[in-house]
Amino acid sequence: MSTDPSSLLGAADIRELAAALGVRPTKQRGQNFVIDANTVRRIVRTADVGPEDNVVEVGPGLGSLTLALLDTAAHVTAVEIDDVLAGALPATIEARLPAKVNSFALVHSDAMLVRELPGPAPTALVANLPYNVAVPVLLHMLDTFPTIERTLVMVQAEVADRLAAAPGSKVYGVPSVKANWYADVKRAGSIGRNVFWPAPNVDSGLVSLVRRTEPVKTTASKREVFAVVDAAFAQRRKTLRAALSGWAGSAAAAEAALVAAGVSPQARGEALTVEEFARIAEHKEAGA
Repeated sequence: MSTDPSSLLGAADIRELAAALGVRPTKQRGQNFVIDANTVRRIVRTADVGPEDNVVEVGPGLGSLTLALLDTAAHVTAVEIDDVLAGALPATIEARLPAKVNSFALVHSDAMLVRELPGPAPTALVANLPYNVAVPVLLHMLDTFPTIERTLVMVQAEVADRLAAAPGSKVYGVPSVKANWYADVKRAGSIGRNVFWPAPNVDSGLVSLVRRTEPVKTTASKREVFAVVDAAFAQRRKTLRAALSGWAGSAAAAEAALVAAGVSPQARGEALTVEEFARIAEHKEAGA
């Protein structure tokens, strides 16, 4: 990475910018700004962002990660919901990386409402996601922009563990299965609390998602598969025969679908792969 250290934002720069803008990080939006230049360099390096990449960043805040991404990538599109932060970010880019102004685009919107992006199709998603919306935003972006091949997100450590969990793990659940529908998911490191302002009361983790080269093979739609996943984990302590009874119409219909899919009716959702959930979805009418 060729980042000129003076172009990145340090702790003093972040606080100075925030004071000038009258910005106070809000819990409502899960705002914790990264104040450590080494951390943003590490994120860009771990994300494997290169000069061919068009990156989309969600929640750029004051721009610490944005600047590091811009220095490396071909193009960066930042999606920011906050009025003040969105208004200030272009000026920060112009002041810190004037040569990259034309490689930057800003979308002032709630990421959950974004259906299209300006400029080239994104090849990578890199973001410090607000803890309270991390999973829905991640899944929405992966679903809406199939050109995103690689993703690296910084999220609450507990969320990172859930996203990267494998079947059989105690924390394996809805986020794990749904993320795996799109990508191969793994933990990619831990981030301490002292690199943020304000410092959160939890640790953070990096999660890497590499889009599947082949989609899950199934005749069921994503919506149908996700309906099974949601039902299975809504009552995760119950056997699938019981947990899926509402989804299937009755316990007997659920058992028939499970048997037809080659899954034990006595199994629990936490034991199943995304492929097994897809097979169950295909056999919903087996007991009808």
